[in-house]
Amino acid sequence: MHKNGRITRNEYKKRKKRKKLIWGTILILSIIIAILCILKIFFWNQDNKTIDKITEDINNDKIVQETQTDTAENINPPEDKSDDYWDYIKMDMMSVDFNELKKKNDDTVGFIKVNGTNVNYPIVQTNDNSYYLNHAFDKSKNSAGWVFADYRNNMVNFDKNTVIYGHSRSNQTVFGSLKKVLNKSWYNNKNNHIIKLSTPTENTLWQIVSIYTIKPESYYITTKFSDSQFNTFINTIKKRSEINFSGGLTENDKILTLSTCADVAGTTRLVIHAKLIKLDKR
Repeated sequence: MHKNGRITRNEYKKRKKRKKLIWGTILILSIIIAILCILKIFFWNQDNKTIDKITEDINNDKIVQETQTDTAENINPPEDKSDDYWDYIKMDMMSVDFNELKKKNDDTVGFIKVNGTNVNYPIVQTNDNSYYLNHAFDKSKNSAGWVFADYRNNMVNFDKNTVIYGHSRSNQTVFGSLKKVLNKSWYNNKNNHIIKLSTPTENTLWQIVSIYTIKPESYYITTKFSDSQFNTFINTIKKRSEINFSGGLTENDKILTLSTCADVAGTTRLVIHAKLIKLDKR
C-alpha cells in the first residue's frame, strides 16, 4: 500500500485471491453439507422402508388374535364400581404365536399394542439397552431401531416397573405415533386408555394411569424398589400426569412404562405409565 493510502496492484491481487479462496471454500463446504444431508435423508428413508417391510411381513403372518377368555384373572380390582377399570377388563385380550416370531428373532419376549396409535409390534430384549437402538427386528443395522424391553426386566414374571423403549420416528413407526396420546382427540376417547401386551407365558391388559413429558432421567425407569420406595414412586408418577386418569395406584400394582423421545432433538422424553389389570396364563 502506498503512503497516501492507495492499494498497490499486488495487494489488490492478493486480496482478490483471498476472497476467491474464501468463497471457494464456503462453496465446497456447502456442497459437502448438502451431499451429507441428501445421503442422510436417503438412508433414513431406506431404514423406514425396511421397518415397514418387516412390520408388513409380521402382519401378513396373522400371528396375532384378540379374543375373550374365561380363564383370565382380574388384578387388584377397585371397590368403586364406577371406576373405568370395570369397563377395561371387558376388552378382548391379545394372544400371539411366539413360535413364529422367535423363528424370525430369538430375542422376542413379547408383543405390544397401544390403542389409538400405530404401536403394534413384537418386543425384543437383549443384555443391554443399546443394541436395539440401531438394529431392526431382523437384527440388521437400522437407525429406526426396534421396540425393546429394558435388559434389567424379567418379562416372564413382571417386575414392579417393566420398561419398554422405542424411537419416536417422524413417519409414525416404532414409538413415533405415541405422540398422539397428547392430543385431546386421543385422550377424550377412553377406549384408548388401554395397552395390550402378550408374552410367551401370559396375555395381559394394562390401564393407563399417567402420561407426561420430562427431561431425561433415570427415576421413572427404575425397575426394583423397596416397599417405601415403590409407594413414593407411584405417588410421584401419578402427580406428574398431564392428564387426569381415573385409575388409582396401590402398593400391590405392577407398572408398565413406555419411554420415547418427545422432540426431534431428543432433549425431552414422553412417558406413559399403565397398571396391570388383567392376566391370563398361557
